[in-house]
Amino acid sequence: MVPALRRATTAPDRHIRAHALATQRLLRDPDAGFTYAIEEAKRVVALGGSGYREYSAQDIRRIFHIESLRALGLSLREVGRALDDPGFTPSALVGDLIGRTRERIAAETELLTRLSRIHAADPAGWEDALQVVTLLQALGSPSADARQRAALSSADEAPLPVEALFEAVLGETDPHVAGALRWALARSGDGGPALLAEGIGSPVAAVRERAVRSLTEMPGDEATRHLRDALAHPDAVVGGYAALELGARGDADAVPTLIDMIAEGRNDTEAADALSVLASDTATADRIAARLVDRLAHDTTGAPARGRLTQALAGVPGTTASRALVELSHDAERAVALTATYLLQLRAGR
Repeated sequence: MVPALRRATTAPDRHIRAHALATQRLLRDPDAGFTYAIEEAKRVVALGGSGYREYSAQDIRRIFHIESLRALGLSLREVGRALDDPGFTPSALVGDLIGRTRERIAAETELLTRLSRIHAADPAGWEDALQVVTLLQALGSPSADARQRAALSSADEAPLPVEALFEAVLGETDPHVAGALRWALARSGDGGPALLAEGIGSPVAAVRERAVRSLTEMPGDEATRHLRDALAHPDAVVGGYAALELGARGDADAVPTLIDMIAEGRNDTEAADALSVLASDTATADRIAARLVDRLAHDTTGAPARGRLTQALAGVPGTTASRALVELSHDAERAVALTATYLLQLRAGR
């Protein structure tokens, strides 16, 4: 049969050759061959009486129905069902087509993202490009060791695009790998702080925390500006990380949040340490002490909070803090009074 078909494709009669070629295409690739057959049928109709089979109006309608359904992405089998099965409903098929189209778009988007990341790495040659591809694949590995090695290698072997590191750090759950990714991201150049600021706006609390923790390790004025913005975030965890880092950077905007953290018992020891760093000059120390005293006097400040606020005065130098401790040494709450007395003795021994 196949040799006969092959001979027919070179037959003297052009009609036989055309049918043989159409049949050959159908056997080789049913979808492509059917498309070719449709085009041939339309061409024949346009030519008129040339010796071909005559097509009725119903045939022509069916051809165009087939072509329309094929344009939607239906296979030949699905086209046949759509045209011949009276019980066939289009809604299920269209829904399936939508799902397959979305999967195809997702795959193409993933490919585009991968190519964009390779392009952003600006490899000097194919060897560098392959190294970038290898590291990008390792970042998505199920092995924590592989992900960690990729993060650490990106600083020396082949710099990874900041977008790839950003996405990796926001999705990383292993603490050791996360630390390596934050380290790599901090050394990845421009673009990191702005991306992390967007990550802080995530609706997922864990992602927000990873974003702000990464931002605290980013150097530079841009990162500091985004940390100041994070102080006002409704998520107390985000604001807390930002305040601790701003305190370490000597930014007094963090003082109100740090005092709130001490009163509420959220990383209060670290917050008190940050206050002591900020209280490096007399004027700032007096302002911090005044804020602590004011918070101590609030009616809503309970005994445990008052104890922590009193303890925080230990790291604040100056006369304002000393006077506050003298007053607190006579406080009605025995724990507060004992803490203040002890701190006064430490000051006297300096």
